[in-house]
Amino acid sequence: MIFGEYRHQLDEKNRLRLPVKLKQKLGERYVILKGSNRSLFVFSQSELETTMLEKLKSLPLLDAKAQKTVRAMFSSGFEVEEDNQGRFVLPPALKEFAGIKKNVVSIGAGNRVEIWAEEQWNDYNSNEDYDSILEELGDYGI
Repeated sequence: MIFGEYRHQLDEKNRLRLPVKLKQKLGERYVILKGSNRSLFVFSQSELETTMLEKLKSLPLLDAKAQKTVRAMFSSGFEVEEDNQGRFVLPPALKEFAGIKKNVVSIGAGNRVEIWAEEQWNDYNSNEDYDSILEELGDYGI
């Protein structure tokens, strides 16, 4: 399970280093994709292949709406290649999508890491009543 919240920054060359505790859970090979709410989803290669891809392969090939979703998700993907210091360049399209300028928040979200622009995360996270969020878990049978 991946959890926690970490605040850090892009360097001057748009390089990012995931926090060690998050990276250990992802393993050596991981992929970044556009996520929801202007966040970026980071999946380990194996999680993406075994969980997401298996479910997405069951979508009807001729269902235009389903295929649009698959295309949107996977065309935004980027297989991370780190330098010898564990940094990688955040692709401009993903940086722009997430609204990231310098300050970044990386969070654990169960089976993935999410990367947020600090301002986006603060806005998203500040207007919620935590007890109400917990109550909503009942809607999902938890």
